[in-house]
Amino acid sequence: MTPSPVQPAPDGDSWRTFLRLWASQALSVLGSGLSGFALNIYLTQTMFPLENQRAQLAGALSLTALGWTVAAIAGGPLAGALADRWDRRRMMITCDVLGAALLLGLTGLILAGTPPVWALVVFTTLLGLVGTFHGSAFDTSYSALVPRERLPRANGMMQTLWSLSGLLSPALAALLIGLPALARKSDGPQWLSGWSNGVPLALLIDAVSFGVAALVIWRLSLPSPKRADLQGPAAQNTSLGQDMRFGWSYIFARRPLLHLLLTFAVVNLMTSGVGVLHPLLVKFTLVGDIQTQGLSTETALATLWTAMSAGGLVGGLLISVWGGLKRQRVLGVLVPMVLAGAAHALSGAAGTLYLTAACIAAFGLMTPIMNAHSQSIWQSQVPPEMQGRVFSVRRLIAQFTSPLATAAAGLLGAHTSPGLILLWSGVVMLAVSGLQLLNPALRRVDELPAVSRPAEAMG
Repeated sequence: MTPSPVQPAPDGDSWRTFLRLWASQALSVLGSGLSGFALNIYLTQTMFPLENQRAQLAGALSLTALGWTVAAIAGGPLAGALADRWDRRRMMITCDVLGAALLLGLTGLILAGTPPVWALVVFTTLLGLVGTFHGSAFDTSYSALVPRERLPRANGMMQTLWSLSGLLSPALAALLIGLPALARKSDGPQWLSGWSNGVPLALLIDAVSFGVAALVIWRLSLPSPKRADLQGPAAQNTSLGQDMRFGWSYIFARRPLLHLLLTFAVVNLMTSGVGVLHPLLVKFTLVGDIQTQGLSTETALATLWTAMSAGGLVGGLLISVWGGLKRQRVLGVLVPMVLAGAAHALSGAAGTLYLTAACIAAFGLMTPIMNAHSQSIWQSQVPPEMQGRVFSVRRLIAQFTSPLATAAAGLLGAHTSPGLILLWSGVVMLAVSGLQLLNPALRRVDELPAVSRPAEAMG
């Protein structure tokens, strides 16, 4: 393949465009947090509220999470290949519009009656597929806008955005879910008091947030780096299939990057089941302490989710202000990973709601620090016009264990203590990341050729 031309260096205007793009996603990310939490509460309190429905609840939680995750991972290679071929701005707008349409459809389905679990799985699967196409275009767009020295700060800001959404969305979702009951007590609007709960309202707000994000992106000028192999006199007849395979050859030719990915694959295997385990932990393991505190299931679950997000927000703000390590960034990945593993293990053994929340907050604190350093390593090593293809395979390798973790959490959680699962998965995470500190190949990941040397970057 022809070496790619050097892309123009991002300037002050590009950084300002990034800030607008970052701000445009904040509302959409908050909306997605609202709908995700509301859907979990809908399954827990409306569809499977009884003690003897534990197996059905665990199955429904894992299946809806699996639908989203499998679609996001499986669609990655195609989404990444198209992100390197298509206009990334139009790709994001299209995905935002499709996401809004899907959420409107899901709202109508819930308002019409109690939908079957398979229907919810179909909708979450389609949302996951749309999300991976949007993510491929978004990630490659903002990395081309940001100067290299500001990448850790930009990635910290992205982590902060997700954490802020996680911090605000549980409380907002709980408020929205209770609005119909409040309307019935206070002679509120008839259309609202007629609803059994406010889950449809949370979904509608998420749909609106997608539409607003699309309108903002429509007014921005975003880069879509040109590929030398697809244009000009040196153009090659590169097929879509070749583009989908390109990321594999790029990563497997760079052993340190592959080691980094496999480490994250193990971490995701150990931690991706928390979306299933935390509701089960609240409903069955911590139930005595929760009742003693006089709290509801929704409030207790919101406490854990809020703790995770509060920790993530502090970690994101820390990396945004600090800017991260300039050398040996892999230490900014592995050291927080060890600490996160310890916190994950302790969250399963804590025994009380607030101590569990403290452990989860510590896990959340470490997550944006390690993710921002990892993202900066990849953005520094992969040329912008290749990032769609490479990052999609990167995501697939790192996250292919997530569906396995979610399925295992559902199966084990139906018959085993969720606290015990969290304890041992945290111990494994701690051990693996600790051993990787001694891995000489992984410690050399920062020594790979950087984007500023495109001829070498092709490998």
